[in-house]
Formats: sequence, structure tokens, C-alpha cells
Amino acid sequence: MQTRRDFLKRAIVLSGAAGFSGIFPETIQRALAIDPAPQSTYLDAEHVVILMQENRSFDHALGMLRGVRGFNDPRALRLGDGNPVWLQTTSKGETYVPFRLNIHDTRATWMSYLPHARETQVDAWNSGQYNGWLEAKRSHKKEYQDMPLTLGHYTREDLPFYYALADAFTVCDQHFSGVMTSTTPNRAMFWTGTLREEQDAKSKAFMRNYTFSPAGSHWETFPEILQRNGVSWKFYQNEVGYLEMGLGQEEQTWLSNFGCNNLELFAQYNIHHLESYQQRLPETIVKLKQEIAKAEASSASQGPVDRTVPTRNLATLKKALAQCEKDLQIGPAAAAKLPPEKRELHQRAFVTNVGDPHYHQITELETPQGKTTVPKGDVFYRFREDVRTGKLPTVSWLAAPENFSDHPISPWYGAWYVSEVMNILTQNPEVWKKTIFVLTYDENDGYFDHVPPYTAPDPRDVTTGKVSPGLNCQTEYVYREDELAYGIRPEEARTGPVGLGYRVPMIVASPWSRGGWVNSQLFEHTSVNQFLEHFVNAKFSCNVRENNISSWRRAISGDLTTIFHPFDGRSPESLSFVQRDPFVESIYKAKFQPPPSDFRALGPSEIVAAQQGKLSSLMGTQEPGTRPSCALPYELYADVTLDSTRGDGTRVVLECKAGNQVFGEQSKGSPFNVYLRDLKWGGLRNLSYTVGAGERLRDSWPLDAFTDGRYHIEVHGPNGFFREFRGEANDPIQSLLCRFEMTGGKPTGNIVLHVTGKDARPFTVDIEDCSYGARPVRKTVTRDATVRFDLRNSSGWYDVRVTVHGGSFSLARYAGRVETGRPSISDPFMGRVMKT
Repeated sequence: MQTRRDFLKRAIVLSGAAGFSGIFPETIQRALAIDPAPQSTYLDAEHVVILMQENRSFDHALGMLRGVRGFNDPRALRLGDGNPVWLQTTSKGETYVPFRLNIHDTRATWMSYLPHARETQVDAWNSGQYNGWLEAKRSHKKEYQDMPLTLGHYTREDLPFYYALADAFTVCDQHFSGVMTSTTPNRAMFWTGTLREEQDAKSKAFMRNYTFSPAGSHWETFPEILQRNGVSWKFYQNEVGYLEMGLGQEEQTWLSNFGCNNLELFAQYNIHHLESYQQRLPETIVKLKQEIAKAEASSASQGPVDRTVPTRNLATLKKALAQCEKDLQIGPAAAAKLPPEKRELHQRAFVTNVGDPHYHQITELETPQGKTTVPKGDVFYRFREDVRTGKLPTVSWLAAPENFSDHPISPWYGAWYVSEVMNILTQNPEVWKKTIFVLTYDENDGYFDHVPPYTAPDPRDVTTGKVSPGLNCQTEYVYREDELAYGIRPEEARTGPVGLGYRVPMIVASPWSRGGWVNSQLFEHTSVNQFLEHFVNAKFSCNVRENNISSWRRAISGDLTTIFHPFDGRSPESLSFVQRDPFVESIYKAKFQPPPSDFRALGPSEIVAAQQGKLSSLMGTQEPGTRPSCALPYELYADVTLDSTRGDGTRVVLECKAGNQVFGEQSKGSPFNVYLRDLKWGGLRNLSYTVGAGERLRDSWPLDAFTDGRYHIEVHGPNGFFREFRGEANDPIQSLLCRFEMTGGKPTGNIVLHVTGKDARPFTVDIEDCSYGARPVRKTVTRDATVRFDLRNSSGWYDVRVTVHGGSFSLARYAGRVETGRPSISDPFMGRVMKT
């Protein structure tokens, strides 16, 4: 049983005053000191524990962390106006850059959420223009609407526990939310792999929170597949979220699961049969009738409004009463009468803390600023007991109460909840040495992230991109006319991709992912289920597969297995403990601080400086340095050539390829965000391509579609893959290819450039290393030439620019990392450790 004193002691959760760089909290120290068997692997684990928190973008939370693709990203998108992606502009022409939200000296964590419904997510993306953030994400609170809060972010000083967790284990910096919308659809994607009853484009896509209702959905969920295959699982929460459980408004914020258990929305789990709910129904109905009477009296009164009346409106109260009266007919023993398989589903999905005598109670906490509240009971009561007694199932999901969920609607208390999960797991060393803990987030709220998500092209419009044959993206797009037919309000209805959504944090803690690694493979919400498929199939020789996941997602989404490495038996470095102060009090204190003010509109000269790469003086500097980086199964290429053989004028041909020569069956396909610049009919255009492993895609455009007949194309892929091509009809180059250098069918870790001329007339090319310090090369080409770049000094990272000597325009730029199947380090130029 956890007392209030225990809560405060553990809830130190490392306020900025208590934690500092290089120091790990006790829970992380303990995890690092518990070793599994030498040479064991993640497949020797027996438990996977998964916590999906709420509404934070990657840049917002971890963009300042050392060695991740954050605010130092050297080859980030340039917007249509030429500005770096971090420079966002309002409709009034005011331009802002990201700024720090000081969690202690400002009231930033008490300023509530930003808009994040489907329409605002799509509007921020703006058909890939990626310039709609400031207008789409204005605060719903009038006093904050002129603040560029979407660009606000935190640092290690603000979130030391999360930074320490990333430094101790593995952080994923190419992890995207599954859907370009709000919480509930993202969680549906997470637990079911889809948003549709049927995997057909004609089936309704549930793209908004309010389109779901308790027990209103029926398609198959992943826990059902586990149960059908005999794999044990549980979903832990203090209390369920969608039912009238007799909790007051304040109690709900500390004790309910905030609607974060999506299984409540699926009929097969029979949420309304919950025994504790049924037992409380008579009392709940009486309370609802009393609330309705008060609300009606207050509404009819001509005097001052009674502020003690609950904030729920009359219609909401009456709807709740009608549901409760309907559910009363089910009866308190209904769950016990369910067929055995349905009863087991029900019991495993709604593991609540009914055994804790205080699980529905809160208590007051005295602080120098006044009284606040905390739970009186143990919000981990059942989870803690199962870990202590060795009864933890193979797969566990957790859902936090609102105040611990990390949702910006509440102050940022969530680090305590994450810390306590680690504390509970590591208190039983035999459990921790066989456990994988996955911390992830459902969506970005309204907070900016600088990496545009990879999206499916419009299946009805071939000009928006392409996918490899056999990849189905029909269910990955939604149209405005369909939304209107679903009853979505006209001002909210949008045409756009289902996903992916924006980057969100993911940290994987386990004995096989410790060491402060970064993994830069593309992951999204179905990646966790794909990992569970692989894990349980390998361990139990069963055939678990989530058929709802589209082939488009499976082509691009990793299954998390590249995160793990065998335990090598080495002990971690000796680490100091931190001095701890009560965390709740430190966060409550911030409520009385002024709003953040460390932002201002940029002047013209500052915008020019930003375009020239001088950003750090405007928005701060990401932590310097690199971190070990996981090997990735990518063999990616993109090339541009000119084709004049079709008889309809010269065309610019782009070919994207995801090779499978290096990694064979382990090779991964990839999405590519392609930007056509300087177009006559609109400046910048974004297109989406997805290439399956071992496949290639070609697309082309008339050369005269570009201003002055000069094409300009940029290609972005995962882990900093970047290509830029400029050219015109009279270029002397026939083809220019950048390839992995291979010896005996294996990559050496270097690249080679192959240059071929159009004819026998010689020309000269200049090849410059833009980032990693290699000497420039000048090469005369008659017919063809090959130039090799040794990348040992940059750990396989490259960034080379090729120009025709004496030419006016021709240019190609190639950047990324050569994957060899061996671990490397994060981008040393991004980490500012390269001397160029």
C-alpha cells in the first residue's frame, strides 16, 4: 500500500531544481544495476509493459536532447518561402521560432492544451506545405491566443526524468503518431491497427474523438488476438473512464483513466457489465437527478449563477442519466453470466484497483502556496501486487489518470507516473531482468514538430504521389464529402491522409536497450503491435497477426526489433543519486508564475540570418554530442535524370528505390517526402511516395513546368536521408548516381558517385563535402567517372554536393548514413562534433 508520504517521496520526479545533467534518479539507477543473463536477448524477456501517455510532440518534449534529430537538424525542410521549417508565420506576417517553456519560472504547464482535432492537424500540415501551425494551433484560451505556444518546447532542466530515461535506455527519434488527428483515433490505431469496421475505403473512418462511444465499435482488437492464441495479458488502470463511477470532477482528474483505455469503446468487452459500476448505479442515478435539478434551477434563475453547480451542461447530464437507467437493467451479476471467453476479455481489460480501500479517494496536500490534492490510495495497486507476486502477464497495458497522463490539459505531473512504473518493476529484480517497458505517446496535441510526417498519397489523384504495386493505401485516405455524409460539421470536414501523424516521443527501457542509444528507424502506432506479433510468435510458436494493419503501414513501419541488442555482460558506469524534493509541490508552485514570454516576432535581418543557417542565436542550441545509434535495415536511393525520348518534350524523371541487396529479407521499405520547388503554377508542391523493400518507383514531370526550365527537387527520407537536385536541359550530365560501396556483396560503409556524360565532350565536376570535413574533389569526365568517399571519420555519415565546374545551375546533393548492419553513432555534424 502506498501512503501519501510514499507518493510525495516517489513523486520527486525530478523537478528542475532537483535534477541535473549526468545524474540518474534512483529508479533508473536500480534498473541499470539489474543484469539479465549474459548473451541473453530481448526474446528471453517474459513481460512487455506498455504505457501510452498523452499529447506531446517529439520536438516539444525531447527536441533539445543530445544526439536525436531535433533542433540541430542540419538538413531540415525549407518552406515554400525559403525559410527553415522552424520559422512559422502568422496570417499577419509575423514570424516566430521555437522557444523554451520554462516549467518552473513560468506557468506554462498550467496553460491547458492547444487545438488538436482532425481539422487543425490537417490545417497545420497544409497539404505538405507545413506552414499552417501558428494559425491552426492558436490557444483556445483568449488570453493566450496571440502567443505562438505551438512552438514552445522544454529542455533537460524542465524534464530531467525523461532526459535521464533517454540517456539510460533507447529513444526513438523517427517515431510518429499513427493518425493525423486527436487522441481516440490514435489509440484505436494503437490497439486495433485501423479506424474502420471493415478494411475497405467505403467503410466509415472514425477520425474524431466524438465519433466513438462506449461499446459502440465492433471490429477486432489486438488483445482479442492474444487471448485467442493463449497469450496472457491485462490492462491496468485505477478506474475506468467512460462510465459514471460516482467520482466528482476533482476525483476524476486524479483517479479515472481519462478515457485512455480504448477497449471501453468496443462492444465485445462489455464495459457496462463492470461489477463495480453496476453496484454504484442506484447511488449514481440519485446523484445525477440531483445535479439535473440543480442545473435546471440554476438555468431558470434570474439571479447570479451558482458556481457550485458542476460544469457539465444539462444535455450531458440527461444523457448520462438515460444511459445509467438503461444499464441498471443489466444487473449487478451480469459479468459473471457472460460466456467464459467474453468474461475473460472483460476481466482482463478492466483491471481496476477495487481492492484498495482508498482507490476512489483523494486527500489534501499543504504547500506554501496553499492546498492542492493527491490520490489517497495507490493508483498502481493491482499492477504493483502482480509484479510483487510474480503474476505479471506476458503483455500489460497501463492507462494513467488525467493528472498523470502528460496531457497539457493538466500540469505535467506525468513523470512521477512513469517513474513509479520503473520503480515497481525494478523492486522485483527477477521481473525487471525479463521485462521490456515501452513508453509512447498518442499524438502531439497542438505542439509543433519540425519533421513532416510521411503520408499516403491520395489514391484518387496520381499527381499526389505513388506507392509500390501491392501496397494498399485505399483505407489510408479520407475525403471531405465522406465526412459530410458521416455527419461531420462542414467547418470541420477535411480531405486528407489518415496518417501518419506527427512525431511523438518513444523510449524503450529494458536490459537489452540500455546504454543511451537512439533508434532512427521509422516507427508509428502499429509498430508496437508488429513487435508483439514477432515477440509472442517467436516465444510461443503461435500465429498472432493483426490483419487490420494496412500493407502500406507494414511496408514503412518497423517492428521495434532494431532497438534491441544482446546483453554483453558489461556493468553500467557508476552513477550518483539525485537529491530529491517533492515534485507535486514544485509543479503546483509554477501555477502562480507569469506566462512564458521568451518569444518575439523576428525582424527582416533575423529572418535572413535564419535562412543562412544562423538559427542557434534565435532559438537556442540542442545539446551537443552524439549517442550510439542502432543499425537500421535501410538501403535507400533517389536519383533524377532527364528524358527526351518520349516525344512530348523533356521530362524530369525521379526514381526512388529501397534496395534489398544488403539486408535481404530483413530489408525495409521506405516512404519519401518529395518537394518540387520553383513550379510555374505554385512554387512548392509536396508529393508522397512509398517504396516496398526491393522495389523502385519512377515519376516524371515536364521540364517546362518549372520556372525558366530549371528543375529543383528535394527528397527527404528517414534518419536524415536527403537528396537535392537542380538542373536544366543543357546539362552535360546524363546521369549521376550515389551508391553504397560494396565488396563481396556487403557494404564497406563508404559511398561512390558515378557520373556519366551525355556525349564524349569532357566536362569537370566539383564535389564538396558540406558537413564532415573531407577534402574537395575536382574530376574531369569524358564519358563516365567514379569518385569514392571514405566515410570512416564520420562513422558512415555523408553530405556531398556535386556541381558542374563553370556551370550556372547544375547541382546535386546527397546526404544520409550508409547502413552496414553494424551500429554506428548519431549524426556527428548534427551533434556539432565534426570539424569541417
